[in-house]
Amino acid sequence: MMKTDNRPWYWIPFLNFASGLPYAIIISVSVIMYKNLGIDNEDIGIYTSLLYLPWVIKPLWSPFIDMYATKRKWFLAMQLVISIAFLLVGLTIPMNNFFVISLAIFWVAAFASASNDVASDGFYMLALEKEQQSFFLGIRSTFYRLSMLTGNGLIVIIGGYLEQEYGDKQKAWSYTMVIVGLIMAALTIYNYFSTPRTEVATTKDEKSLEPKVSFGAVFASFFQKKQIGFVLAFILLFRLGESQLLKMLTPFLIDDQGVGGMGLTTQDVGIIYGTFGVIALTVGGIIGGIVISKDGLGKWMLPMILAMHLPIIGFVLLAHFHPSSVYYIYATVIAEQFGYGFGFAAFMMYLIYVADGESKTSHYSIATGFMALGMMLPGMASGFIQEYLGYGNFFIWVFLATIPGLILSRFLIFPRDFGKKSEGK
Repeated sequence: MMKTDNRPWYWIPFLNFASGLPYAIIISVSVIMYKNLGIDNEDIGIYTSLLYLPWVIKPLWSPFIDMYATKRKWFLAMQLVISIAFLLVGLTIPMNNFFVISLAIFWVAAFASASNDVASDGFYMLALEKEQQSFFLGIRSTFYRLSMLTGNGLIVIIGGYLEQEYGDKQKAWSYTMVIVGLIMAALTIYNYFSTPRTEVATTKDEKSLEPKVSFGAVFASFFQKKQIGFVLAFILLFRLGESQLLKMLTPFLIDDQGVGGMGLTTQDVGIIYGTFGVIALTVGGIIGGIVISKDGLGKWMLPMILAMHLPIIGFVLLAHFHPSSVYYIYATVIAEQFGYGFGFAAFMMYLIYVADGESKTSHYSIATGFMALGMMLPGMASGFIQEYLGYGNFFIWVFLATIPGLILSRFLIFPRDFGKKSEGK
């Protein structure tokens, strides 16, 4: 049970920032860190992609988050665990067997982060009316993505700066991860004071009068949804290209031109994504939420998917022509980030539609679990594919991999005005 007067502008941005930052560090920044610490592309592709697994299997424990305690207590506890985990990663990097130990701690952080996402998503859907959900979708998506760019931008810049300052990459990334842990701790404290205490935990007496839906029934009801075959295929394949792009993009930008890369420094990569990339993403995400709220998902689904995937052509051109001017890289990143912010809002709004109904928190978790599976498996193979094809042909393959999701989107049936703001609200 939730009250509706909860000042969402105060808590939505930072709650979603606290969901996105751990994901960025675990899935994306770990790639840059391990690359600079001497781990090869194939191992990076396999082992950092396996870190997706907690997001894949989170539906297995998401019903417990529905059944026990409040979602606010869940996400605050998980954010505290994440803070401690990042501090521990920082302490393990100077060790000889840092790769195995840090991966194990990242796994703990990944499970906590996936649980934090379940609780935060459920809190969002319970706290807001559907019209509010569509309006704040752009803000929510933008701050989630901003947190990821903070990881790929600001945190990477800090790591690159410390590399130059100390001349010791292990020490630099050790300090960087400690800083990330402190940032997460600060976010946890802010969310403790800003999120409304309006969710009421169900008492034992209430449970006996109003029994919860059983664990098995939650899963069964999800797989009984209309068009479930098309829905799952779309969720799994929509990010087929992006999943591989994300894993190999940083190595491409950092690798020397002799092996097909762009030869940028760690700081260069952080600055590109942390400045113009942030602005482009913010504008794209906000516009995406506004247009869905204004016209509904049906009108914008196809244009938004195209906006998200077409900028991959820019990386194809970079890999083949290797322009000497850094401005071409900036232009490509700006186009990609704007398209991502604009287009991904449609995908997330569709997942809200899929989850709508009873047990929406668990159903949303199941849907995003399949999404994570669609990111994990191709990502695991991305290093091998890139090594075999080379960067130029790899990005062509990535672009072609976006086509199945685009085709499947044309067979999905959903209300054309879903997410549209009602008149007078």
